[in-house]
Amino acid sequence: MTRVDRWRARLLLLGQGGVASGCAWWVASGPLGHDSPFFAPVAALLVLGISHAQRTQRARQVALGVAIGVGVGDLGVHLLGSGAWQLVLITFVSMSLATLVNAGPTITVQAGVQSLIVATLSPSISQGLDRWVDALVGCLLALAVAALTPSDLLTRPRVLTARLLDRTSLVLRELSAALAEADRDRARAALTQLGELDLAVQHLNEVRREMVSAARHSVLRRSALVRVAPYARLPSAVARLVGDLGVLARRVDIALWRGEEVPLSCHRSLDELAEVTELMAGELWNRRLPSRPRPHLLRIARRSADLPLGPSLSSSVIVAQIRSVLTDLLMVSGLSLDESREVIPDMSARRVDP
Repeated sequence: MTRVDRWRARLLLLGQGGVASGCAWWVASGPLGHDSPFFAPVAALLVLGISHAQRTQRARQVALGVAIGVGVGDLGVHLLGSGAWQLVLITFVSMSLATLVNAGPTITVQAGVQSLIVATLSPSISQGLDRWVDALVGCLLALAVAALTPSDLLTRPRVLTARLLDRTSLVLRELSAALAEADRDRARAALTQLGELDLAVQHLNEVRREMVSAARHSVLRRSALVRVAPYARLPSAVARLVGDLGVLARRVDIALWRGEEVPLSCHRSLDELAEVTELMAGELWNRRLPSRPRPHLLRIARRSADLPLGPSLSSSVIVAQIRSVLTDLLMVSGLSLDESREVIPDMSARRVDP
């Protein structure tokens, strides 16, 4: 990703930060009449500088951290006075209390900073409480700006899922070639790629949580949840797909290591799965749900009942995993787990695609 691409990806967050900071300063200094309410914009940036899924929790933590800092600072100055050793004790106590209430590292530091500010710059009780009110204003305005700002909730999960499916297609082709050429190096390369896919799935799940949280906090909550619902189901289906593909890849590697024979029809099925997976990725790249290639999957599913189990355990497991991957891809296309299982015929039926 280039610097410009990174800037574009963060443009909405940057705009939200600027608007929330300005509004927080205006409210605290104007209607509330506070002098130099610098912590109002600081709190706004602290809340906005993380994912949607954590903003509400972080807002509470910022307000709590400031409350601890202000309270300890004011009480410390009242009981101990001002000075170097008093600052050591006040800072230690405020950060310790923040740690004991499970505040994160940033909020713990903020509690210490606020106690220092109260103890050195604003020792009166009213000024200390103003700091906490400023932080509260910043938190609330940050959440309001995030909720009111229009955003494309679907772009990141859609793009990430498309990339995952493209890479899944490459793994399937690599496994097919490994079997066709009896090339164990290619099977190992596929296993290496699967390790990277596992990390990509974790990232996709994080983005999913952020997308759902943003929809729930949207002003148009009902319509936003309706839009994100089909995309919110994709990560679990993709995770199943990557997991079953991992079992398939390991069994292909074992078959090649043992020199076991695998029927040619398995190679062809893997190529067909790779092709339809690429089509599904294309649908997502074109801003559509990956449901249109489902008829292709159904044809492959019907033919899968006639795959020969082969003479070895590995070949039987490979056939079973091909059918598991089919189930997962049908779920990615929008079917439920039960629906996906129902459309894949039992192998004992031995049905052939007309």
